[in-house]
Amino acid sequence: MSKQYQMRNVEIQYQRNLPDKSLTEFVECFWMVENSTGMEKDVIVMPDANFDLVLTKDKDEPFQIYLLGLGTLYDKRKIEAHTKMVFISFKLLAAEYLLHKSIATLINKFEQLPNNFWDFEESDLNDFNAFSLKASQKIKMLIPTNIDHRKQKLFDLIYSSNGELTIAAFSEKSFWNSRQINRYFTQYIGISLKAYRNILRFRASFEQIKKGELFPELNYSDQAHFSREVKKLSGVNPRELHRNKNDRFIQVSAIGKK
Repeated sequence: MSKQYQMRNVEIQYQRNLPDKSLTEFVECFWMVENSTGMEKDVIVMPDANFDLVLTKDKDEPFQIYLLGLGTLYDKRKIEAHTKMVFISFKLLAAEYLLHKSIATLINKFEQLPNNFWDFEESDLNDFNAFSLKASQKIKMLIPTNIDHRKQKLFDLIYSSNGELTIAAFSEKSFWNSRQINRYFTQYIGISLKAYRNILRFRASFEQIKKGELFPELNYSDQAHFSREVKKLSGVNPRELHRNKNDRFIQVSAIGKK
């Protein structure tokens, strides 16, 4: 793990580990959420441009592993009392090259996986750093030697630009026809590249909003456009998202200081 972030409050503990450089094409981060109180916690989960592998257990449910597809809508959820979850947040290239499957049918949905998927087990919930290391080692074993260079270039451009290039620019710079790009996104991801760009740009604003910087820093046409997009994907305007009353927006709450 290259860096670690941690944030605590009286109800929920969050922790996030960043992958080492060899995994950054496929993994955004590893993170953990734990509600060790005796009360359930209402939270809002927002689109964050990733899809996730989740290991979870609470006092009433057995150990389970899920694959969460890409989110395009904000979702009100509950974290049950005495729940612990660890996540691998994947970048999109992982669908084809690590999981060897399309996640197009999992938009705003989840799929339960076998409880021994990738040799994970309930004890992996006990030590988040050990889980991150185990997951990293497993992923390194799964990375293929032959990856389409057009796809590598395309996703490098998408993430490094926070989705701010035009479709034509992505196509030109990756040497990949725009029609083929959109066919790939439809087949493997389930949304268009244009729609994904909007989500990625929104996700990139989380840190500035948490700091109280409520004006658009990315390529929004104006303040009204920025506010509309934030409200569409979070349910609230930038000021309310910054206030984050009761720490209900967990992706904002989980942003820690380096």
